[in-house]
Amino acid sequence: MASGGKKRHRVGVIVTVVAVVLVAGGAAAASVWLTREPEVRTPKASTAAVVRSLTPAQQLIADAADPLVCAVTFAGDGAPAEPMLQRQDALYAGLPIPTQEGLVFAGWYASEPDAAAFAVGSRINGADPVVCVDQQVELFAGWKTPAENLTENARIPILMYHQFTANPEGESGWLRGNYAYIGDFDAQMNHIATTGFYLPTWDELSAFIDGRLFLPARSVIITDDDADQTWFDLAVPVIDRHELLSTSFMITAYRQDPPPSTYVLRRSHTHDMHQAGENGKGRMVNWTAEAIAADLNTSGDALGVREVIAYPFGHFDDTAKQGVALAGFEMARTIEPGYVGIGTDKLALPVVRIDYGMGLDSLIERIG
Repeated sequence: MASGGKKRHRVGVIVTVVAVVLVAGGAAAASVWLTREPEVRTPKASTAAVVRSLTPAQQLIADAADPLVCAVTFAGDGAPAEPMLQRQDALYAGLPIPTQEGLVFAGWYASEPDAAAFAVGSRINGADPVVCVDQQVELFAGWKTPAENLTENARIPILMYHQFTANPEGESGWLRGNYAYIGDFDAQMNHIATTGFYLPTWDELSAFIDGRLFLPARSVIITDDDADQTWFDLAVPVIDRHELLSTSFMITAYRQDPPPSTYVLRRSHTHDMHQAGENGKGRMVNWTAEAIAADLNTSGDALGVREVIAYPFGHFDDTAKQGVALAGFEMARTIEPGYVGIGTDKLALPVVRIDYGMGLDSLIERIG
């Protein structure tokens, strides 16, 4: 009996100890649970991209993905609502010419005060390099009344040059008169560049003729016929230095050189009509309208533009005009002396011819 009682006592002790341990452990666990800080659940960050609203100009820039593009926005009455892209390594191209009933568009300006004052020096067109801040620029519209447009009485000279010479004594031969001395040309271009002349583009000249666009009286267009090598070698460096918009009328059967300067437009002097036809006069007045159009289409395709041509030798007639229009050209320049005004025949634009011996005084006499 004695031994059985000890056994039961030992079992009782073990049970008691286990119970104490369990109770103690439970209490400890309870203590830990009761004193633990409540868990703060932080919401997971959204992985969706944040969409930022872009202005139309910013969207154009983003879509282009080109650091050289510039989004141009327009402000003022009648201004287009949509921006357009230009390139910062080029001149402005294709700026809109808006219309408003009873008004005449007077150009785009660098600021609203300039637009109100019609400041010629701040008027922006295709003769100006594109300059932007953060790939954006805003242009402001100016407007005149039809009466103000008529009162200006602008008569636009289209200067016509041919070949150039570095010899002050000129060249010999029957084409001597065609060669402008490059020293005279430099002085003439400096005069245009420094005395406040406006340089219209061809689309502006067309709108001016229609009475839709105001041009200041001190406007001038600079052109060269034939794209002679002396134009490239002597004259283009002068054009570049003075940063003057000019047009080279190129015979595309003879040469199709790329533009030699940002400031030089290539336009058609026909493809292969700069030679005599059967009656000794130019092909332009010997061929049918359809044949003329076919030649001009070849030239237009080569140059990538249909806008204005120069008649070879200045020869033209009604059939020639028909051929020019049939090929999709809007204007044609003659060698007839005169100035372009409101209502001038777009297919018979007159010129101010510059020959050898005509210095700066001769130019001032003709264009102011």
